[in-house]
Amino acid sequence: MTLSAGMIFGQAFAQHHDDDDKKPTNLKILPKDISGKELHNVMRNFSKSLGVRCDFCHVAQHVEGENRPRMDFASDDKPEKNIARNMMRMTEAINSNYIGKMIGGDHTLESINCVTCHMGKKTPIVSIDSLAKAAGGQFNH
Repeated sequence: MTLSAGMIFGQAFAQHHDDDDKKPTNLKILPKDISGKELHNVMRNFSKSLGVRCDFCHVAQHVEGENRPRMDFASDDKPEKNIARNMMRMTEAINSNYIGKMIGGDHTLESINCVTCHMGKKTPIVSIDSLAKAAGGQFNH
């Protein structure tokens, strides 16, 4: 599956990783030939868009005496990782099948990405009520 430029917007590595040049494994949506550095940027973007850290989607093992958890990025044990994959598929479909077909003429539509709905929150803002909650009641009627 080829991802549009709008899909490569990354997020999630809230901590520094020295393994940016290691070959990523268990990629099911992102291109298999993505570099470690590109993947790191994608994950950082996910992290910012949802206001989370790596361990939201990835298995983290806390080791006594170590400042940072050991991450198992390839593991599929956390359901949030598969939810993220499905949301990436959904976003790509929306961008390709709808927004991509509307661009042109006087329209200057941007592709959507995670932050479009999540706005820095773990769950997407999907209604007026959830928008009000996210804004601390600022949008109450």
